[in-house]
Amino acid sequence: MIFMVMILNNVFARDVEKDSLDNAAQSSSQLKKQWYETIQLRGYAQIRYNGLFETNPNLQCAQCDRSWGGDAGGFFFRRIRMIFSGQIHERIFMYIQPDLASGGNNFAQIRDAYFDLGLDAKQEFRLRIGQSKVPFGFENLQSSQNRLPLDRNDGLNSAVLNERDLGVFFYYAPAEIRQRFNYLVASGLKGSGDYGVFGLGLYNGQTANLPEQNKNFHVVSRASYPWELPSGQFIETSFQAYTGKFVINRNPQTDFDQTEFEEYRYGPSVVLYPQPFGIQAEFNWGRGPEYDPETNSVKDAPLRGGYVLANYFVRTGKDIFIPFTRYHYYKGGKKFELDATRHRVNELEIGVEWQPHKAFELVAMYTISDRTFENSLNPDNRQKGSLLRLQAQVNF
Repeated sequence: MIFMVMILNNVFARDVEKDSLDNAAQSSSQLKKQWYETIQLRGYAQIRYNGLFETNPNLQCAQCDRSWGGDAGGFFFRRIRMIFSGQIHERIFMYIQPDLASGGNNFAQIRDAYFDLGLDAKQEFRLRIGQSKVPFGFENLQSSQNRLPLDRNDGLNSAVLNERDLGVFFYYAPAEIRQRFNYLVASGLKGSGDYGVFGLGLYNGQTANLPEQNKNFHVVSRASYPWELPSGQFIETSFQAYTGKFVINRNPQTDFDQTEFEEYRYGPSVVLYPQPFGIQAEFNWGRGPEYDPETNSVKDAPLRGGYVLANYFVRTGKDIFIPFTRYHYYKGGKKFELDATRHRVNELEIGVEWQPHKAFELVAMYTISDRTFENSLNPDNRQKGSLLRLQAQVNF
């Protein structure tokens, strides 16, 4: 009998040891996932219609939306974004975002393709290497998936075409503040994402998906901090600046020769997150190339512009409504347009975003606009008008 008990105990002990080894091996396997097992896929798509109550078909904004004004019309895919991201190594984060509806012609183009290299175990210090957003301006950094107005303001968005360029960027933020940046997006408060408390970068300067035209890097720096008030309200303050040399796209039929111009910009941002009332304001000043219709040439000129946006967050059951209004202004050239097109913009927008659930959003926005956009092909061009714009967005 004693012999039988010893045998059973021995068998039981081997089974327990085997189960422990199997569990340890399984845990080890889970901890050491292959890089491709960490990749996540998400994205969004936007479809627009801009033809309601349009008073002036010559009122356009090519940088904003190519289906606005002119002979264009009908439904329009503004964006179809697919985002592949993941922590492929304990110190390396991958982010790749193609757009399948780029330029209004439904062709694919890379928007983001970068890797974050963590310089410490907490990832508080990191290098971002590749094509990504240039850290200049809150609304420029805010994803189009989160932004309330259908397009970014001219005043700051004229700094970098498509907000992106190829380069190397250093970011620092304490772990607690990185979590706060992420919360301001995940909570639905329309945050801009985690671009650090401090950022410093070198980038080509000719803007994303375009070849570099000189051997001079642009330099950008930004400081930003999201404050949490005792009431639970969040307010974010930022200051940013950049400088560099830019090569313009010149009309070959003109007789002016200068194509490379020094440029710089600087300015503050202030965001009071909607809890429930919110306000957002940014402005920037600087110098850069601008078309001069009097001399039919491009000259170095001052620029300035910005916006003020007010919004209100309303939750009724499962539905979210965010009415908003924005006024924006810009006086300066757009360096990436033909002859650094001269712009004078005064625009008021009144709209509302409706979210019946997280997977779908609908925006209606009425735009009242006064825009001057002049270059050597059209040296006398001021357009005024208004229209109602609609956008449906699917998030997945």
